[in-house]
Parts: sequence; C-alpha cells; structure tokens
Amino acid sequence: QVPYVPSSTKQVENVMSLLKGRAGKMVDLGSGDGRIVLEAYKQGFRPAVGYELNPWLLTLSNYRAWRTGCYGKVFYQRQDLWKVNLCDCNNVSVFLAPSVLPLLETKLLAELPDEARVVSGRFPFPTWMPTISVGEGINQSWAYDIKTVRQIEHSKAEGNPE
Repeated sequence: QVPYVPSSTKQVENVMSLLKGRAGKMVDLGSGDGRIVLEAYKQGFRPAVGYELNPWLLTLSNYRAWRTGCYGKVFYQRQDLWKVNLCDCNNVSVFLAPSVLPLLETKLLAELPDEARVVSGRFPFPTWMPTISVGEGINQSWAYDIKTVRQIEHSKAEGNPE
C-alpha cells in the first residue's frame, strides 16, 4: 500500500528535533530501513521499535542496527500497523502516504495516551492542527500533541470554533 522511500538525513533530524526533550517508548509506523528507530535509540528513547511489513526492509533494518552496534537494543517487528496496540506509546513517527493518514488519525486518537506526540514526515495529517512544524518541502515534519488534538476535536464536535 505504501511505497518505500528512504528518509533523508534532514528528515530524520527534523523528526528528532520535534521529539527533543521527550523520553519513553518511541515507535515508527512503517519503519522502512530503520533509520528513525536507530536515531531514536541513540537519543535515549527506550524502547525504540519499528513496525514494518516488508521482510526485505526488516532485514536491512536489522543489518543497519548490527553495523551501528545497536542490534538487540532496537526492535523491528513484522507487524501490520493497523493491528499494533499503541496505548503505551508516548512518541510515534510516521512517514506514510496521504491516503493512509485519515484512517490513522482515528486509530491514533483511539489508542494513544494524552501525553503522546505524533510526528508526521512529508505529509501532514489532513484534519489535525499541528502543535509545531519544522523544515520545508519534502523535509517538512509536523508534530501533534494528542491531548491538544483531542481538545480541538471535542470543540469541533460541540460546534465551537477552534
């Protein structure tokens, strides 16, 4: 469904800058070659987990982890992101196609704790208001604080302006 396009060094930097000062579990949904998970681990996120369906990309991710001395310290799982329970995740990154993002908004709002922050690279979530964004063009990333997104969604449902 979602084509693999590797994250650039700048995209990884932008994602990590939006997670600066945060801690705890970090997951990358559709983790591709694993570079965001590796960087998250290097910056102190524990555990750092990538979910990816493509077995070739999982092999590449584990190879990259081994080359950087992080094998067994980061985790890549072959699992459908729609079947992953995210209730214990405080930090989530996604680099997914725009067609997937509306459905993902619903899943994330239903499962993530209020303290969670979601960072989307390349494409913003279609109905959420970002807390902050960095970069421009294909390197742009957007951060969404779930508690704030829920408050705005609640206001919309009650017919109040934002």
